[in-house]
Amino acid sequence: MSDDPLEPGRLTTREEMKIHFGGGQGQGIQPCAKERPETGRANVLLYTDPSSGEKSGYFDGWLPEGDEIGPIFEYTGAGEEDQVFLGRYGVGNRAILTHVDDDRDLRVFKAVGTVPGRSAKRQQYIGKFELDAKTPYVLRQAPNQQDKQRRVIVFRLRPVDALPPNAEDTITPLPKTEVVPVPPDITTSSLIEPELHNGKPITRSAVPRTRVSRREASLCEDFQKLLEEHEHQVARFQIRVAGLSSSLVTDLYDTTCHVLYEAKGSSSREAIRMAIGQLMDYRRHVTPKNPTLAVLLPEKPHPDLQDLLTSLNIRVVYQHGKAFSGWPVDTQEAS
Repeated sequence: MSDDPLEPGRLTTREEMKIHFGGGQGQGIQPCAKERPETGRANVLLYTDPSSGEKSGYFDGWLPEGDEIGPIFEYTGAGEEDQVFLGRYGVGNRAILTHVDDDRDLRVFKAVGTVPGRSAKRQQYIGKFELDAKTPYVLRQAPNQQDKQRRVIVFRLRPVDALPPNAEDTITPLPKTEVVPVPPDITTSSLIEPELHNGKPITRSAVPRTRVSRREASLCEDFQKLLEEHEHQVARFQIRVAGLSSSLVTDLYDTTCHVLYEAKGSSSREAIRMAIGQLMDYRRHVTPKNPTLAVLLPEKPHPDLQDLLTSLNIRVVYQHGKAFSGWPVDTQEAS
């Protein structure tokens, strides 16, 4: 192996990497201002340590299941409370989110024991990564060191020049499907991202916030407010399926009336077909069983689509001015 500190697989230390890249040594996310001469770019160093990170609900590593593009490395953001992008508690998370705009590369290191004769931890350089273009991060609920549940940001990283996925660095799939109610704000559309950087719009922040997704988020917020005004308890379900490690998060669940909603930012045929598939997928895991299913739409759908939903015993609720037609939902089983 060469002496190049950027070669994937190299064993090193935080101290050595500080000399090469800059940055500090105390936190797991280290934004660096020092540019590498060979690239002309600075870096964000991401350190993961299973021996300590898992105590804070951090399970970093390769997903056992890739997708049509290839493998994904999940890296959990910083913060013992609800994780954020803004303010002083969001500095590290913001550095990952804006690494493209900052001309920084993401470089991942994993703690692998200690340096012989010293207490310093040895770090293996996993490689260079970039945020997934389509879904740069997801939100989950996980316990911190005090076993308090809070929101965590899980970044989805794509390898650029990295070690190939291996069993040791792969997140262990769940042996049993796990379904837990979570707060309704466990959704990427509810997390506030920085909109400007050095006076310019941030490239990354536009990705999870398309016009349709913003409309969907606004629709959910308005409907949640209506439910809570009528003293209904509202939540979502976080579903982690046995044999996988990724998670699914439903849209709004009316705990009071046992109604599971799938919201869409459009009332198009494509959107409604997708909502049907998602509801059929989620309903198998929801507890109590057999929730009433409903789609939440921004306007009244075409009569043919209404007929499609009725034939599947799925209710329709749509926004009409400041009100919602179709609510309260009839929870009686259709004949």
